[in-house]
Amino acid sequence: MKIVVAGGFGVGKTTFVGSVSEITPLRTDALMTSASEGVDDLSLLPEKSHTTAAMDFGRRTFSQAILMIFGTPGQDRFWFMWDELTEGAIAAVVLADTRRLDDSFPAIDYFERRGTPFLVAVNQFPDAYDYSPDEVHVALGLSDRVPVMICDARTGSSATAVLVRAMDLAIEHARTLRSPLQGAST
Repeated sequence: MKIVVAGGFGVGKTTFVGSVSEITPLRTDALMTSASEGVDDLSLLPEKSHTTAAMDFGRRTFSQAILMIFGTPGQDRFWFMWDELTEGAIAAVVLADTRRLDDSFPAIDYFERRGTPFLVAVNQFPDAYDYSPDEVHVALGLSDRVPVMICDARTGSSATAVLVRAMDLAIEHARTLRSPLQGAST
């Protein structure tokens, strides 16, 4: 089964995939070049020197499921990859940074348009204010069916909890698609 991890530039997607993967993750990191100058905001990421150019890939085995985890590139100029990376995904994780929540909207809009079940996982950065999941939910204007979790993308157990919740969402979504219409008269 495939789960996609998406979000804005520098939000921690590569770190998330790496911390949860049981294999050495495949990374397509490229050295940041002058092409990113004036385009990518590095003000909160002064030490960032590489960026995902195509995808990150990891795998995680659970008792009854093998997850293929694909991390998307966060920069607009690489978004042409998203359709290929999300094809066949059972669910998605939108990783968010409370210091720049606006960067989450493109990914949220993308998965809403596709009808892909997703959750928002707020990656905890040391210098970010700790908002509650409810506060983030309201700030992002999410529907009731989209959960918000707090996570630390650097920690395998935290990222794993997010993946488990994403699998639960996929199961709930599949059941909804199979259930007869509520209140339909015969």
